[in-house]
Amino acid sequence: MNTHLCLLRGINVSGHNMIKMDALKTTLENCGFQNVVTYIQSGNVFVDSPESNSAAVGFAIKQEIFKVFGHEVAVVVVSKEDLKSTLNENPFLIDKEVDVKKLYVAFLSQNLKKEAINDLKMSQFKPDEAILQGNKIFIKYAMGAGKTRLDQKYIEKKLNVVATIRNWNTVSRLLELFEER
Repeated sequence: MNTHLCLLRGINVSGHNMIKMDALKTTLENCGFQNVVTYIQSGNVFVDSPESNSAAVGFAIKQEIFKVFGHEVAVVVVSKEDLKSTLNENPFLIDKEVDVKKLYVAFLSQNLKKEAINDLKMSQFKPDEAILQGNKIFIKYAMGAGKTRLDQKYIEKKLNVVATIRNWNTVSRLLELFEER
């Protein structure tokens, strides 16, 4: 059995794509996933499946959500190893004084070359900062996530990927939950 962390993009945000977590859990169990666990209302779901291909798991979940709830929801699947590397490799943590409440990670649907960060034109978002590493973008918001235009929609448009953003506390907690499984 393989455990997958599925990050659903854009559910339960500002009254859009509303899905109750208990309904989502039941739906995923009914379509064959096991040991389904959700974490907070923003679409963090652990599932066990005999399927090892993370893209296939993400596609199956996306299809089931559309079938049952009628919402077109992108799903980014993150492995335990990738989540560990996210916590170990955040370049903003080099600064011991960094405010972790301003740290976020955009998980991407594919790996990108470091040069792709130029497509984001980060100079227009100063003092916000972003560093691309493979399939994730480490972000440090100067004023907070609610006060920037460097958001998931902008990242997706400029980089032509699916992206979903999580704050640093959520990323840390998701790894703890992964470790407990």
